[in-house]
Amino acid sequence: MSSSSSVFGSDENSSDSEMAGPKKPKSKVKKSPDRKKKGKGKKAQTPVEEEKPSHPEDILPLLLTSVTQEMFGCIAEEHVTGESPYKLLKKDDVVQDMKKRAAVSDFSPAKQIVLDYPDEELLLVYDRTFAYGQCFYLVLTPEAKEKILKPPTPVEQEAEEEVEVPPRPEHWIGLGSEHEIEAESVRETRKKLQYAFSRERRAFGQPVCFSDRSATDAQTGLIDCASYEDSSFSIKRVQLDSSIQAIPTLQNNSAQTQWKFQKNASTQYALEQLTDEEKEGILQSGSLKRFMNLVTPRTLVNLQQEAIMNVFKDDCENLEEVAEHGRPAKASKDLMIYQDFVNQKYTQDKKVSSINWHPNIHGVIAVAMAGKKKRAATFVDKPSLILFYSFSNLFQPLLLLEGPDDILAFEFCPSDPNIIVGGCRNGQVVLWDISAHVTVLQATDKKVSDDDKFDLTDTKDDTIPLLHYCAASTLQSKHRGAVTDITWLPPAFAVTDTGVPVKNQHKMSVQVLSCSLDCTLKFWDVQTLKWFNESVLERKLTDQKMQSFRQPERTWKPLFQVSLSKIDTSGEYVPLRFSMEHYTCNGEDHEDVNSNMLPDVNTKLYIGTEDGEIIYTDWAQGKDESEQGTKPLHCFSVHHWVVNTVQRSPFFKNIILSVGEWNFAIWREEVMEGPIIQSANSDQTYCAGCWSLSRPAVFFIGKEDGSVEVWNLLERTSEPVHVQEHVSKARITCMKPCMLSSRQHFLAVTDDEGLVRILEIPKAFHVCARHESSGVMKYFEMEEKRLKSFLEMEELWGKERKEDKKKPTRTVLELTKQQEYDEFLILEKQILKDIGPPSAAVGTEDT
Repeated sequence: MSSSSSVFGSDENSSDSEMAGPKKPKSKVKKSPDRKKKGKGKKAQTPVEEEKPSHPEDILPLLLTSVTQEMFGCIAEEHVTGESPYKLLKKDDVVQDMKKRAAVSDFSPAKQIVLDYPDEELLLVYDRTFAYGQCFYLVLTPEAKEKILKPPTPVEQEAEEEVEVPPRPEHWIGLGSEHEIEAESVRETRKKLQYAFSRERRAFGQPVCFSDRSATDAQTGLIDCASYEDSSFSIKRVQLDSSIQAIPTLQNNSAQTQWKFQKNASTQYALEQLTDEEKEGILQSGSLKRFMNLVTPRTLVNLQQEAIMNVFKDDCENLEEVAEHGRPAKASKDLMIYQDFVNQKYTQDKKVSSINWHPNIHGVIAVAMAGKKKRAATFVDKPSLILFYSFSNLFQPLLLLEGPDDILAFEFCPSDPNIIVGGCRNGQVVLWDISAHVTVLQATDKKVSDDDKFDLTDTKDDTIPLLHYCAASTLQSKHRGAVTDITWLPPAFAVTDTGVPVKNQHKMSVQVLSCSLDCTLKFWDVQTLKWFNESVLERKLTDQKMQSFRQPERTWKPLFQVSLSKIDTSGEYVPLRFSMEHYTCNGEDHEDVNSNMLPDVNTKLYIGTEDGEIIYTDWAQGKDESEQGTKPLHCFSVHHWVVNTVQRSPFFKNIILSVGEWNFAIWREEVMEGPIIQSANSDQTYCAGCWSLSRPAVFFIGKEDGSVEVWNLLERTSEPVHVQEHVSKARITCMKPCMLSSRQHFLAVTDDEGLVRILEIPKAFHVCARHESSGVMKYFEMEEKRLKSFLEMEELWGKERKEDKKKPTRTVLELTKQQEYDEFLILEKQILKDIGPPSAAVGTEDT
């Protein structure tokens, strides 16, 4: 603004209202209550105490309207900003504005101050943050103006003051760690990508013209560049070394002491190494020898006691009072680890395929080892073994049984436990006779001498007896696939070559049933072997007799076989597990006198397949040579994948437990509509299952993550009552319970790494509650009724759906005519309503 005339020259012809600009807002200064009636001529009373302003005395906050800002060239955020908030106004221009606009002028509150101001220029400051209540404030004194425009420099401290100089750190001496830090640091090694953007040469210097265009235009429209994964580009992460440092545990403590100023300090440590002479002197010192001689006997005694019994077991739990339901009120539900068996020489790269407790010798368990994958046909290969472990020896097996190939299933003979039958991966069925080595297994209670205690280095592998199989099926008559399950027939009956059950003259188990991946079931008769026709209970094996069993494959063939053809489609079922009823009658009261047949023998089987199906078949149904296979009676697709367990309840002969990959089911043999109980899908794969030997309502299920679920049907049916985590680090393969005594119940669990872990079952899961057997049976009957009721309702719903489909459907034309007629009726009703109530038709329509 050059002069006052230039400011007001363009406003001479304008009206007073336009020149005054917008109305000035009322001041925000707080008034005294006595000043309310000042406009009526009454004298205002002086306040008792005058309020002090909230700003310094040498400035005055002002509210400048947009007209005033434009007149004086101080428009906010255009002429004055937060970085340059100062504006010098000529005193004459401000005086002329106050004279011309009078009270309307924004500078009227500072009229007298402006007139008395000694300098020619006033300082106006833009208050961007409204620190003093307005957007501007006027500096009232020349001293304040000079102080704002020329702020004073900070006064230097007097030389007399002592300045505390911080201590300088000492020079760091590196011991090599800086090279490791340098090697682990990450630096950019690739060159950065560079892009250059330019216009066409013919477009240089041309004006830019903007216009609207269609986004759907193919040439100049919007092109969507969607992101996608480039399969030809991959980033491989380089292996990095990460350094860690072990430090002691930090502790925070406080005390009422005098606080001192913190100072920077550094400390460097050097590792102290003992020389060879110092080490030798310590090892040869008398004090160390006396200490070792003093603690060695006690350490050995403690290790022996820990191996014999669990010293941390709470003995007071046996003194608890038994509750009304028959077990301690506060019994633990954890499956305690009792024993582990593993031997790296025989279990390396192998898994446990089958386990069985010895029927007569307590504390002895047999374990079949198999390769994790099918072995290649090579001349040099590891032997296929069955290991016998005992509680008396934790470090090595007592007996080894060798087979022609990996043994996937085996079982002790119920009549003579010294006879063992097994099924191999190559399809052969083999027999072992351990009568000559049974004394090795029976010596489980023999006391260990002091010289043999804790001899961990000498495993004595050369003393373990290795027994070869004494009989095997011929290579021509064996299964064409791996034998997945095998069992002995009960001693009460035998089966003819046509599948008819007859009375067993030997009164002992002489026949074996096996299933294989070749979709067949085969019956094997041990009586065809000359070796077995001798008195099994009285014979004494000699080297000459054993020599005659070197080539038994030429004589043993299956009695007959049953093929499993599919019911509705072509093909065959692939059996993995089966379960048959254990017939216990001696046959004298139920046999047919003329034919020596036993008509009351249950010849039906439950079979679990590779595709998750449960089939129910009868091996003794009419055998026709023209038929290629036996059609099962029923087939149920309950499990989603492989069935790994089909087992009958030890308390109810008609209750069967089946376990698949993701769920389990419980069947009742009289119910052919499906399972009476079926669980929901699990978050982890089920691998094995077994019934409890002491409680009818309890069963165990092993999972892929190494945990074991305990189910109790009388407590909860939707979820397990207990889950034992981290039983194994690998996939569980087999589970087998055992009752060592009335107080000791064990559960053997094996995994994919060859580990055999014996778990002690707590009282909560092996002490049977009162009336538990009848309660479980009532529950099964209730579930059976629920299943039949659901199937009846489903059948009824199916009939209703079929009837609905048979009803004639309306055409589109008929629906259109019906809609037009409905609209006509609505229109007619509205017209009659408008005409009025005198019409009789209206009354009829309303009714």
